[in-house]
Amino acid sequence: MKITDSKSGNSFFRKTRVRIEDLSNARELTFSCYRGFKFLSSDLTRQWFVEQLDWARTEFSLDLWSYVIMPEHAHVLVYPRGNLANVGVAMGKVKEKVARLAIEYIEVNAPDWLERITVKEGKRVRRRFWQPGSGYDRNVVEQSTLAKMINYIHLNPVRRKLVVRPEDWQWSSARWYAGILPVVLEMDKTIPATIVVT
Repeated sequence: MKITDSKSGNSFFRKTRVRIEDLSNARELTFSCYRGFKFLSSDLTRQWFVEQLDWARTEFSLDLWSYVIMPEHAHVLVYPRGNLANVGVAMGKVKEKVARLAIEYIEVNAPDWLERITVKEGKRVRRRFWQPGSGYDRNVVEQSTLAKMINYIHLNPVRRKLVVRPEDWQWSSARWYAGILPVVLEMDKTIPATIVVT
């Protein structure tokens, strides 16, 4: 689909995402903010994201095994609990609800941002919070990959030099794995016992 940025007039095509809904695999997903804007740098927006993750895991029968919220993107590792689970739909709802709350906030508190996030998709005009396109969506088939993936997710703030240790970042499951309580969001204890997170 062709998308036109109303401010610059630049056009780009939205990529098609291929999702494989396999109820026997964990899924790691990455969501990026529109044009790399740091919409997730405020605690308010991060709290909305956490609340929607917590809602989605109950509503869609998902176990949450890891997450991190960075200023302009977020990583989530979930595991479907049964026949009612649909990771793609669940994460789409999370993104939709966070975007709606954030755009309503922007309309009232930062209207000068509206032009930057307004795009034309064919005849339709929309406001963007999330970057359109494929994002990152990976089925985790091998258990040996899980620990590496969780450590990768937790090391995001360290690699960006936002903190020294993963557990120093409040908006991550690293604190839960390190046994630091209370945490913003607890993980489900269903991850295989053979997985060792460092």
